[in-house]
Amino acid sequence: MKISGLISIKRQVILASQSPRRRHLLTQIGLDFSTQPSNFEEESIALTLAPDEYVQKLAVGKAADIATRLKEKHLVIGADTVVVLNNEIMNKPATKQQATEMLRKLSGNTHSVYTGIALVAAPEGIKISAVQKTDVTFRTLQNEEIKHYVESGSPMDKAGAYGIQDDFGAVFVEHINGCYYNIVGLPLEMLYRKLRALTTLLND
Repeated sequence: MKISGLISIKRQVILASQSPRRRHLLTQIGLDFSTQPSNFEEESIALTLAPDEYVQKLAVGKAADIATRLKEKHLVIGADTVVVLNNEIMNKPATKQQATEMLRKLSGNTHSVYTGIALVAAPEGIKISAVQKTDVTFRTLQNEEIKHYVESGSPMDKAGAYGIQDDFGAVFVEHINGCYYNIVGLPLEMLYRKLRALTTLLND
């Protein structure tokens, strides 16, 4: 069953991301969409912001960047995910050394994953945004486990240097408190609710 059977989306949907995980999740719920990477400069958002405000601004910035270029009616989805441990925001590692250091910090500790989502209707510029938080507890990792995972290359495109959906990254997680899909990069239940709210507003 497609989500279009429950939500009347009367315009083309664009995902402002090339993330394979987000594309997979939107396909999973049967949403028809295309992808267009955003040129929004993430460095324009200060890392000193609270994590929820930080990811929300990034998500809105990415979606708005695409929406402002569109002349015809579209609905743009933006999203951003960060890992936070002891108030330190962890984005994607730039090097294998950074990935190793991140995983060592997460080992044996509980961190929080924040994902901001934004829906922007073009060309009207109507926006809806929200943030989801999930707490994740890692078991204590062995050095060879970290080394093996980093050498695989998988951590390099992921916030906090791990993916819970990875075959090996999944065995690092002892338990979670909150939405699983939020950790993957797109909280589907919250996205569904916000899609319904925005499409109802646009269709009235």
